[in-house]
Amino acid sequence: MKNFLFLCLLVLLFACDDGDLQIETIDFDSASIQNCDPVSAETANVLFKLNAMEALILELPDGAIQNQVSDGAVSYAVTVSGPAKATYRTFSDNVSTDYFCSDIPLTQPTVVEEIIAQGGEVLITTTVSTDSVTFQHEILLNTISFVTSNDSRITNLAIDNFGTVTTTQSD
Repeated sequence: MKNFLFLCLLVLLFACDDGDLQIETIDFDSASIQNCDPVSAETANVLFKLNAMEALILELPDGAIQNQVSDGAVSYAVTVSGPAKATYRTFSDNVSTDYFCSDIPLTQPTVVEEIIAQGGEVLITTTVSTDSVTFQHEILLNTISFVTSNDSRITNLAIDNFGTVTTTQSD
């Protein structure tokens, strides 16, 4: 009986794996789009979504946001392995906007894992409000695919709608 209990204990000790971080899904649907600087049609833009200890970061190149109506069609489409970049990060603790927007970079929380998207595309559709000065830019992520450090591919369509940002026409 002692040998049986000892064998069971050994099996339990070696069967448990609390090693590598296993990311099954990336879900930021309930998180709102954030940015540090006002979104501009004249410059590159960094947008992000936070979800407790996770961040989804989208870097858009100059010209991605345009103050031109796209009449329901996509006004800008680019692959994330091209001029646009999508990054998924996990942190050691809850992360806030201050982490991204502080003049002096914060040292905490620390980045546990950073995964840069290897495929997919960013689609932006632009509409104008009735004042003809304010533009809404709907940003969609289409088949974004992340590859983890252990070569697991995460292609999650749940992050399809990244959100909407607003710009105004400069005088």
